[in-house]
Amino acid sequence: MSTLALAFDLGGTELRGALVGRSGDVIARASEATMAGAGSEAVIGQIIGLAGKLLKEHPQAKVIGIGACAPGPLDPKAGIVIGPPTLSGWHNVPMIDILSRQFGLPVRLENDANAAALGEWRYGAGRGSESLVFVTVSTGIGGGVIADGHIYHGRRGLAAEIGHMTITGEGDRCFCGNVGCFEAVASGTALGRRATQLTAPGDGSQLRRLSRNGDVSARHVVEAARTGEAIARELLDAEARWLGIGFTNLLHLYSPEVIVMGGGLSNGFDLLEPGIRATIDERAMQAYRDVPIVPAKLGDRAGLVGAASLILWEGEPGTALSMVQDQGADTARTA
Repeated sequence: MSTLALAFDLGGTELRGALVGRSGDVIARASEATMAGAGSEAVIGQIIGLAGKLLKEHPQAKVIGIGACAPGPLDPKAGIVIGPPTLSGWHNVPMIDILSRQFGLPVRLENDANAAALGEWRYGAGRGSESLVFVTVSTGIGGGVIADGHIYHGRRGLAAEIGHMTITGEGDRCFCGNVGCFEAVASGTALGRRATQLTAPGDGSQLRRLSRNGDVSARHVVEAARTGEAIARELLDAEARWLGIGFTNLLHLYSPEVIVMGGGLSNGFDLLEPGIRATIDERAMQAYRDVPIVPAKLGDRAGLVGAASLILWEGEPGTALSMVQDQGADTARTA
């Protein structure tokens, strides 16, 4: 069997694991609900168990290393998960050291949004570009930046907290404590909240029918807009404008060759794109207006594939492991 990496995408809700080949193909995958409130030892135990399951099911797999991604803040160089708000009991957890001792393999760690950016850049919608901004619009807003062929980390790997750009002085308070964050006004959560406020249970709207008279989600807004419901269309028009303002800021800050939009709301990209483009054309300086805004291609595989590429990729200096040049090295493992 060809050279593979074990990859893990640790989220506050779900833990995903996979065996990934150098071409970015996911050979096998498994997942389970994250024991987010049980502390780091329990969750790392889940990672070890998931790895064992994947390797047992594919005993001929030649695994040369482990790539993992997790929510920030984290320090990818030190291999430490500093204290993600979605995982209880995590404080400066040396994840690389723990996993490398457990498996006897090299381990690489990356912020989950950065890993998804790497996945889309190396294997997805941004393939072939030298610079890219990846924006995931879902429960929150996150992202990663590829600048001149390298992931942009900043101090302690904390760069590109895209969701916490201030883009207005109004609106609901963000969980970070500020008012006007990109995430607070343009995330899927914010869109669903606006839709819920503008409708009422039993009002006959398509939005409330889709939500069964419960709270409306961003997915319901997209579905209702596709049926032509006016209020859903108006909500998406407003959402597209907020996204366009945020994307304009990203164009001016990073001057990428492409912006890739992922996350759950990208399922409505075709409906949002005209408004996003109109806002960019209105607000961006002339030199930035021709940058394409495109939907992500890898879906929920982006983080896994990006994490695996930390082990397997040979194209970026300082990222690929030396052992990929020597598949017979004693660091390789055949399970």
